[in-house]
Amino acid sequence: MNTSFSVALKYGLYITFCLIAFFLVLRFFDLHENPWLRLFNGVFMCAGIYYAIKYYKSKSKGEFGYINGAKTGLITGFIATTVFTIFMAIYMFHLDTAFTEKLLGSNFIDYEVGANILLFIIFIEGLASSVVLALAFMQIFKKSHNIPQNT
Repeated sequence: MNTSFSVALKYGLYITFCLIAFFLVLRFFDLHENPWLRLFNGVFMCAGIYYAIKYYKSKSKGEFGYINGAKTGLITGFIATTVFTIFMAIYMFHLDTAFTEKLLGSNFIDYEVGANILLFIIFIEGLASSVVLALAFMQIFKKSHNIPQNT
């Protein structure tokens, strides 16, 4: 049960839970309209992908390779991003349409197009950060094939 996908699913759902909880806490304090606070989403994504790769490496023993570790990180980020984007779609289209209108301002006259662009931005931000973080963390977790130097 410690395949790359099962680890990615578990940690992807953990990340999603943290992202949704963070958004709802911001909503509770009326800070959810501040776009700069979205930067903290990266902290949750960063921690989740790091621990997913670390857990997968510890469970796979000698079978851990660069491709499997990177795949675990990418799938973790993809799952978290997809589920969080679905949550935001439900929130923006059904629960709080004024939130979307306030974020968009007068930039888009057509509500549907503007809200879809916001969802697209959320999705692309999540995927981009997942790719960068997975590849960056694999530099830490990969096996080094460097020849030791006697200095």
